[in-house]
Amino acid sequence: MTDTTDNAGASEPRSKATKARWLKPVVFLLCLAPLAWLAVRAVSGGLGANPIEAITRDLGDWALRFILIALAVTPIRVLTGWNTIGRLRRMLGLFAFFYVFLHLSSYIGLDQFFYWSGILQDIIKRIYITLGVAAVLMLALLAATSTDKMVKRLGGKRWRRLHRLVYPAAVLGVIHFFMMLKADYTEPTIYAVILASLFGIRIYKKWA
Repeated sequence: MTDTTDNAGASEPRSKATKARWLKPVVFLLCLAPLAWLAVRAVSGGLGANPIEAITRDLGDWALRFILIALAVTPIRVLTGWNTIGRLRRMLGLFAFFYVFLHLSSYIGLDQFFYWSGILQDIIKRIYITLGVAAVLMLALLAATSTDKMVKRLGGKRWRRLHRLVYPAAVLGVIHFFMMLKADYTEPTIYAVILASLFGIRIYKKWA
């Protein structure tokens, strides 16, 4: 006679493994969806009267959103006990940098047409651009050291300390968003509240 209890116990880990295997490619495609939708809007003429500004702003919005999404992985795991989501942290972080890089590239190539002296003047004179570039440099360093090889080379403790740069980068990203607006601060305020909540959960986890 077959022991149904043993079979159920064996099938549960396999079920979890199957879900984990499918999770990454599904999330990967979802992460590309904003870029695909932006491309559709660009081709169909749905970006309004100033398409270059729309592209740059949209990419910047998604860059900040992905930074917050990546930062949300640990709090979600802590609050729900869903440990599998931890496997997505690196990918989400790299997508955050991907959209940050596209946002910067749009500003340099589409908005400024590679006018480097003008770009340098913007960085010096416009504080929100200065802060944005600082955040980009931090995230670039994190992306460059995100591989397993770099973790081994730096050592776990040093690597974790280095990757705490994501926190000031996120703060600078929110401030950058606030400062570039002249009115209606609703969206950056929402992001600031979300970021503060994520920090709060991490602090509670550390001291609880």
